[in-house]
Amino acid sequence: MKSLLVILLSAIFVDNFVLSKFMGICPFLGVSKKLDSAAGMGAAVTFVMVCATLCTYPIYMLILVPMGLEYLKTIAFILIIALFVQLVEMILKKKVPSLYSALGVFLPLITTNCAVLGVTILNIDNSYNLVQSVVNSLGAGLGFTLALLIFSGVRSRVNAADVPETFKGVPATLIAASIVSVSFMGFSGMFG
Repeated sequence: MKSLLVILLSAIFVDNFVLSKFMGICPFLGVSKKLDSAAGMGAAVTFVMVCATLCTYPIYMLILVPMGLEYLKTIAFILIIALFVQLVEMILKKKVPSLYSALGVFLPLITTNCAVLGVTILNIDNSYNLVQSVVNSLGAGLGFTLALLIFSGVRSRVNAADVPETFKGVPATLIAASIVSVSFMGFSGMFG
């Protein structure tokens, strides 16, 4: 139980996919303008990460490894992730059209979000079992969501601030993102 808690907290704070591994930067920068769309994207990515792990791990262990096809894991994992993104997209379009509209082009981009693919591959590379993989994926999704929510708040403050003309827009956003990223470095060495 302690090891699962360490995996979860490490994935959220220390090995944060956005702020530590720099994966998933596109939706991080694109969807963090509004708190509600950031929360929605975080929930969607977390759902896809956990569900993709629940499918990719058994497929890898029960099909690819016994058949000696480990080299196909990236292709297989991308196909599974695409399936879940389509599922999330259909559910949001039907049940929460406002969130579907707010996420816009970034929702289908979850398919190519390297954080989602990265967590499924890193679970295998770290030799996690299925339970550890799911916990790591949940932590990675929660860490992604936390980063989006924190950065959404930071962006709203930066946009309301009196910023020199040279730094308005993208430069201020990137500087704020780097400061948020550096703040998470304080967690390094805390778990594990």
